[in-house]
Amino acid sequence: MPDTGYTIAAVLVAATVTWALRALPFAVLSRLRESATVPYLSRRMPAGVMVILVAYCLRDLPVTETRAGAPLAALAVTTGLHLWRRNALLSILGGTATHVVLAGTLFAR
Repeated sequence: MPDTGYTIAAVLVAATVTWALRALPFAVLSRLRESATVPYLSRRMPAGVMVILVAYCLRDLPVTETRAGAPLAALAVTTGLHLWRRNALLSILGGTATHVVLAGTLFAR
């Protein structure tokens, strides 16, 4: 059983580190607002993140096999919906629904 002093010290250290890590973003927030990099990243990052996610999700997809039909159709629906409506929620829900329906019916094993 740890000593009471040791336990109190551990809790105080953990509380101090937690408080410091939570306060850090507010301490640097004013410098970030003046930065020219932040507006650039806010415009470019969403598309970059989506490209990385698509590449990651489709990296092992065997495009020559028929079981690749559902993910590729869902990708096409997601892309088409997003180009048509520019609504990320609609695109994601439409692509997900397409994948679930196709994977459960036409491309089921």
